[in-house]
This record gives sequence, structure tokens and C-alpha cells, in this order.
Amino acid sequence: MNNKLSYLLSTVRCVHRQGALLPPRAAATTRKHVSWTGRDRDALENVTFRKLFINVFPSLHGSPLRFVSQKTDVFSTGVQIQPEKGTEDLVGKQGPRGPLELEKLDDAETFRAKHGTDPDDPFFSSLQKCTCPSDVLDLAAEAAVSTRHFANCLSKVWKLFKNLSEEQQQRYEKQLIFEHPAFVKLCQHLLQDARRVTRGDLVFSLHALVSLGVPQNTLLVQTLVRVCQEKLNQFDNRCLSVLATTLAGLDKDKNVSALQAGLQLLVEQRLPGIRDIFILQNLMKCMGKDAPVFLKKKLEMAVLKEIDQLTFLNALRLFLALDAMNYCSTPILNACSKKIQENVQDVPFRQLILMLEACYHLKYHNVSLFAALAEHVNSTAYLWDNRQIILFLSAFEMLGFQPSELMGIFAEKLIEDPKSLNFKSLLSVLRAYSRLNYVPRGQEHQFFEALHSCLNNYLPQISNTELLRAVYSLCILGYLPHPALDELLQKDSRNELLLPDDRYRDQKEMMLHCVRTCVELDSPSFTKPAFVPIERSPSLLSLSLRKAREALTELLGDESMFGQNVQLPYRYHIDFEIRMDSDRKKVLPIAATDDAGDSGVQRLAFLFVPVSAFCLGTTHPQGKLAVKQRHLTKLGYQVILVANKKFQEMSNEDAVNFLKEKIYLENASHDSEVTVQDNS
Repeated sequence: MNNKLSYLLSTVRCVHRQGALLPPRAAATTRKHVSWTGRDRDALENVTFRKLFINVFPSLHGSPLRFVSQKTDVFSTGVQIQPEKGTEDLVGKQGPRGPLELEKLDDAETFRAKHGTDPDDPFFSSLQKCTCPSDVLDLAAEAAVSTRHFANCLSKVWKLFKNLSEEQQQRYEKQLIFEHPAFVKLCQHLLQDARRVTRGDLVFSLHALVSLGVPQNTLLVQTLVRVCQEKLNQFDNRCLSVLATTLAGLDKDKNVSALQAGLQLLVEQRLPGIRDIFILQNLMKCMGKDAPVFLKKKLEMAVLKEIDQLTFLNALRLFLALDAMNYCSTPILNACSKKIQENVQDVPFRQLILMLEACYHLKYHNVSLFAALAEHVNSTAYLWDNRQIILFLSAFEMLGFQPSELMGIFAEKLIEDPKSLNFKSLLSVLRAYSRLNYVPRGQEHQFFEALHSCLNNYLPQISNTELLRAVYSLCILGYLPHPALDELLQKDSRNELLLPDDRYRDQKEMMLHCVRTCVELDSPSFTKPAFVPIERSPSLLSLSLRKAREALTELLGDESMFGQNVQLPYRYHIDFEIRMDSDRKKVLPIAATDDAGDSGVQRLAFLFVPVSAFCLGTTHPQGKLAVKQRHLTKLGYQVILVANKKFQEMSNEDAVNFLKEKIYLENASHDSEVTVQDNS
């Protein structure tokens, strides 16, 4: 209590002193609102505290903010970088935990060796002993006398803050930092001495302020950004790396955009001399998606030249850097994947998710990597809670990869405790299991009952759109949740779902059609019809199927022996239809077997589908294709799935032989034998 009172008194004195620097009206405004020490709010959200950063501190030499520095030519070349003393040694020896681990700037001893921080200064000895941000700020209030001290304190505050748990950061520690009078003092000195600090202190201070959450539009942050513009050509590669990391966390404004443009030009000039993968990946993150393709290519080549020095942590960083740059470099990603698989047990949870999301954004499909990650999660499933496992399943679902063992483990958990899911989690689970077409073998009934009971608990409180998504997913899996179905198919629900101005109207219409089709065809009372009305449109056959038509013609002798582009009820169509005798020994002409009463005819339906219709790396059909296959079987067809891409790569002779095996093989598999290759 005494400490808080002293903080309050010190703050009032500080604001009072600053009032003398302001015009009378501004000073009165500041004094009127000295209320930013409130306990229940983040101080940075308080209007007066924001004004303190924006208005109280006098502008450097009275100069307005500039978008591009007039004192430094960022386009010049051949700048000689002179070594200087800095404070980067205060970045910790031990990297931060969790996702912040990827953002550590370097080992403390490396910086000491390079920049020669004075070990005899008692202030730095005391600073190293601080164990929490408040300790650092207390020390700064008592003993800091130079800009170097203040910059070191700010970096130390960030280092200690990022090592706290997320709960500690958000609940109280951040507020204590911003409400501490010494923090205001640190910011004031940095603002006043911004042009006199060393380049290392400058970039590390800006990084600490941005990382702590000081608003970007404050005079302090904007001034440091402007000074970075002026000193940009003086920065060594390490400073450029720190600056790149900082800019990646800032929103685009005129100052930031100008600094990024200058940094991009400077990076292009210096790139041949940068040999550190850590620096390169930071620069990649900063360049971002808007960087020109030629620069992305240059960065890729620079990394590949140093790929032998790739470490596990650098491999994780490079995944995220390529994602930030929206550039899929398969050679780099393959090298990173190999390194990650060797150390998969060391990948933090957050990084696993971010890495899988990066693979999705970059369209990078490495089956061996996904299998290794899935196996790691399987073996440590007892360590993860439901929320984490659902995030894994959702990430794999986006990639179209079925982690069957993990899905089986989670299904058992769900069967044991169906009430453990909230509705948002239930929707995620239904989407993952339906798209990846997974139902635990031998436990189908228990699994569906668990999902059904969970859905019934939320029926009174969910919207019609949410109800449609849930019912649609269960129908894809072949299960009809009748109470939910009855509610969904009411006329009022349909009118609410299909509003004329709804941009998702077409998607909802498709889902409703699928639900109605499932209600009819998957009903236990449904029997195979003796006659299925069909239409054929051979002239509308797509170009990608012409090779298949030519192979069938060569194999069967005439186009009259098979149907093309056959349209069926329920909006289904098949690419090619072949009819055979009851022993499946002889192909019959299509016209001769159109008689509805001919019950001794076997119908084969050939579906030429993209590889993306299968779960990644397998011939297991994903949800939509599985539904179509199931329903065509109900209509009396034997379905043969063919991966069209692989078929197109066959020679004409191989294509004919492939189709011959599928047609005449006595115990033909309903799925094509497709081997899907990954990127590696």
C-alpha cells in the first residue's frame, strides 16, 4: 500500500513538473485528468495516459514528424559501419517460453563480446539481479542516470515481462509497468535523447516499447521510428534484424511504410553479405507479402546458401517467416521439415499450430511431416486438454490430412464425457470428423450417440445457421439426428436460412439439399429403386476426361458400350457408366440395357476426381466424395474412384490396362489404387 501511494505521489509530481513545459491550457488539461493510476483498467487504455505520451514530451528540436528522413540517404551504397558500444547484452541468456521463444534476439554473452558493455558499472550488476519488471523500474527510479541506463532498463523490463505466464502478463504485471512513475521517466528520457542514443539502444528500445504494447500512434514510438529512418544506413546487420522484427509487429502508417521501404532497399544492397539465417528469417518476416518477387527469390537463395547451419529453432522460424512473406520455397521447407522431424518432441504447442497453419497458407503438403507431428501428439495425448486436441484436429482438417489414431483417441474421450464440449468445440469436432470422413471402427453407435446428445443439449440456444452446420456434418457421416432434423426442416427455418441478400445463400442451399438427400437415401426404409431415370450429355464432357474416353473406346471397341456424363436424380452425376452381365464378365451395350425390368445388369460408375478429394497421402475419400459414393451405391451402382491427375500422367497403353483391370477384375476394389506423393 505504501509503495502504491509513493507511486501515486511521484506520478503527480512528474505530471506537475511537465505541466511547466506546456502551454497553460495544455497543462490544465493534463492536471485535470491525472487519474491514470486506476486499478481496474490497463493504463494505456486511459485517455490521459495516452495524452501523456502524445502531448507532454516536447518534440525533438521542435521538428514535426517526417515520413522520410531528409538527413539520411537510404539509397546510398558502400556505407562503412563502425563498431560501437551498445546495450544489447541485456537480452537474456534464456529464451522466452512458448511462442515468444521464436522472437528472442540473441544470446547475452554474444552481445557482451561484440559490444563490450562495462562490467564494472555497479548499475548493470544490480540490473542483472532484478527478477521482475517492477524491480527494474524501482532500480531505474533510484539509480539510472544515463540514456544508456534507461535503454538497458527498458530492454530488461521486456525480457522479464515476456518470460511471465500469459495470465500474469494480462492480469496485473502490465498494468504495474505502465502505472510505475519510473516507466514514464524512462520514456521521457528516450524521447529527449532519441538522436543521441547508440543504434543498438535505439532499435532495442523501440522493440521493447512495441512488444510491451505502447500504442503505435504515440509521439514516443513515432519519434523513434523517425530517428530509425535517419540512422538507417548506420545500422549493422544485427540492428537491421531487430528493426525488422519490430516492424513486423507494427501496423502500416506513413512513417512505418517509409521505414519499411528504406529497409527493403538497404536489405537488397546488403543481402550478399548476410550469412546468418537468424537475421535472414527476421528480414523475411519484415519484407512481408508485399515484397517484390525478385527480392523474395534473393532471400530464398541467401537462406539456401547457408542451409547447412540450419538449427531446429531456425527451422521453426523459417516456416513462419515464409508464411509471413507468402512465399512457398519447397527446398527450404523440406530442409526445415527434416530438422523439425528430428526434434519434434521439442516443438511447443503454439508452434505446432502455427506451423500447420503456415503449411495450409503456403499449400505445402508434406505427408511425412504431418505424420510425425500427429504421432508426437498421439504419444503425448494425455498431456493435452480437449481444447488443444481440437485445435490440432482443426489444423489437420484444413490440410485434408487424417490423423486417424489421434481421432480415435479423442473419440474415446468424447464417448466417455460428451458434456465436455461447448457448442463451438462441438462444431469444430463435427467439421473435422465429417470432412476427414472418420468414424471410430467398432464404436460407431456410441460415437454418434455422444455427438447427438451433445447437440441436443444446445438445441434451444443455437441459431438456424449453426444448426444447419451441425446437422450437415452428421449427415455427411451417415447419421440422421432426428430432433435436430425436424427443427431444421421446418418451413420457418428454411425461410430464415435462405435470405435473398445473404452472401452465403448458395452454400446454405447446397447444405440443405445434401441434408434432404441424406434424409431420403440414408433412411433405413429406403430400398434400391428398380429403375433410375438418367440423362446423358456426351458432348458436354470436360477436356480433362477426353483421355479416359479414348481409352474406354479403345478397350471396349465403341462409344455405344459406355455412357458419358450421366446425370442422375438428387443432382448427382457420373463421368462414365458401364453395364455388365450378372457375372461381371461381359460389357453390355448401353442402349440394350436401358430396359427398367432388366435386373441382371450390374452398373459401374467411374468417377475421375482430383487428388484433393482424398485425404492427403491416401485413397480414403473425404466427406463429400464419401457421401456421393454411399448414395450412388444406394442407387444401385458399383463405384470406382480414380485420381484423375495420376490417370492423366499414364501412357495411353497404361491407361487402357488400368481401366481393363478395374472393369474386369472379378473382385474389383471400389477405390482406385492411387499413390499420392508429397512435396519431399
